[in-house]
Amino acid sequence: MLVAAVSKVEQAAAEGKLTAQTPVNVKDWLSKACVSEYHERILQLINNEDWKTLDALFWTTIPFGTGGRRGPMGELGPASINDRTIAESAHGLASYLRESGVTAGGSAVVTCDTRNNSIHFAKLTATTFAAHGLKVYLFDGHRATPALSFAVRKLGCDIGVMISASHNPPADNGFKAYWSNGAQIIAPHDKGVVAHVTQADVIPSVDYDEAIASGAIEIVGEALDAEFINEVVALSQSDNRDISAIFTPLHGVGETSIYRALQQAGFKGVEIFEPQREPNGNFPNVPNQLPNPELLEVFDPAIAWVQETGHDADLILASDPDADRLGVMVRNSDGGFTPISGNQTGALITDYLLAKRKAAGTLSPEDYVVETLVTTPLVKAVADGYGARAFHELLVGFKWIAQTIEENGDDHFVFGCEESIGFLAGNYCRDKDGAVGALFILELAAELKAQGKTLLDHLDELYTRHGYHAEGQKSIYCTGPSGKAKIDGLMQTLRENPPAHFGPVRFVEVADYSTGKRTAIPNGDSLGTIEKPVGDLLIYKSASDSPVRIQIAGRPSGTEPKIKFYFFCQSDIPVGDDPDQAKGAGDSVLREVQEALAAWADEQLAD
Repeated sequence: MLVAAVSKVEQAAAEGKLTAQTPVNVKDWLSKACVSEYHERILQLINNEDWKTLDALFWTTIPFGTGGRRGPMGELGPASINDRTIAESAHGLASYLRESGVTAGGSAVVTCDTRNNSIHFAKLTATTFAAHGLKVYLFDGHRATPALSFAVRKLGCDIGVMISASHNPPADNGFKAYWSNGAQIIAPHDKGVVAHVTQADVIPSVDYDEAIASGAIEIVGEALDAEFINEVVALSQSDNRDISAIFTPLHGVGETSIYRALQQAGFKGVEIFEPQREPNGNFPNVPNQLPNPELLEVFDPAIAWVQETGHDADLILASDPDADRLGVMVRNSDGGFTPISGNQTGALITDYLLAKRKAAGTLSPEDYVVETLVTTPLVKAVADGYGARAFHELLVGFKWIAQTIEENGDDHFVFGCEESIGFLAGNYCRDKDGAVGALFILELAAELKAQGKTLLDHLDELYTRHGYHAEGQKSIYCTGPSGKAKIDGLMQTLRENPPAHFGPVRFVEVADYSTGKRTAIPNGDSLGTIEKPVGDLLIYKSASDSPVRIQIAGRPSGTEPKIKFYFFCQSDIPVGDDPDQAKGAGDSVLREVQEALAAWADEQLAD
């Protein structure tokens, strides 16, 4: 029966009904006794010639990317998040921990967000760890990702796991792996874990109730919560609390961390948006059920409510389901709301924190901020203005910010940020935290309000000081089994045949962080090398003597089926000139470049 089934799969692949990896993965699963419980269902799919479902479940093996392992939930197969792939992930992490030197004992902490099946997957992870002889601390319910990072550090654990797919659609879930420093795993640990996941055969487990009774799994909660919130609130830089705001957790865990921290910090004017308050993995009251605060439409229900009720909210804040990221809207002079991007929020908070240190006389040239290569250059410009250091040559992913803090110590660490609305300060955790971002942006907004100004006004002040900076993004999705090949093809074209123009802008250089080469456009001459970092990232640069300078960064996502482009515009605002004129000119050029690149990508994908 198995031979006939495999033959049928190979024939379907030959006819183009299955992608390259599906036959190999199906054969692998059918040959393993450790997944025998799934054999009947696989054979049923084959006999029914349900190639579409089979392909979706087996076309690849979900890898560890910038945010761990995540993808669509499915009944079986290596291309979906299910009991087997979650157990494999936990087993691989525990096995690698043993290989790395923790040969006996050891401990882990596990929690999850509000997504469907998250509690189930968290318990499965905990029982797998317990079967490996680890002492497991399991949270009594859903929590924020930064609370998990804090718990790893506070409890002195060797590893930690957060079950979450961050801002992905309701169909997805994932497995975020953390090392003993409370940061997401990086090389060589990530490859080591993957190797053990790949080698997984029979995965040990223990009965959940028995593990609880024996103490192998210990339920934790309120005591850690209180300590976590105390650490966040202790970072407060101001006593000004005169600000009104609406906060929405988008049906996620934000109430357990962000709202609780703001309440404890004394922000009595912050209210939760009730329609999106209930923890619910289907995200029912979020537009398109996409709980990503980077998407402006997630704010629409709250904005409509504020306008209908006449609420005096100065800001609207939103966190993603695991509350590690924070989106911000600010009331403008017309009475509506204007989005503050992650880049702008990062620059505002960087200026706020360094200004506080300068005013207190504690600012040191050793103080430093950290950002990634796709985060606004305005953060570095602000740091330079205060005489502080800025580490900015980092790949995408907050784990690289965490690594930089580990390498340089936290005594002079001021702030870390990334364009995708992630922020961190202090020493309590090693991942981005929406709570500390909310604390600082509300404090700054309150101080500005006392001066008759808003965050938008202060942004203009930063532009006057450091030049106008504007950013944009474009994600091109290539889903399904053929998606990766399309994304790889786009990146290859950008590497081997770099376009000299996008819209009105001529590009003169491309930096390839995978090869470590800087190359002139269009003649291909070498412009030097890049020692580090190394990763699948390209950065195109326009001429530096242009009045409007443009950069484009492109990279394939590590967690979603897309290639993501980041656009950066810088232009000077000469003394005496109208700032709005400079801003308008920069925005116009940036928009034309974005449109030109989108059209180019569509043309490439259509070939």
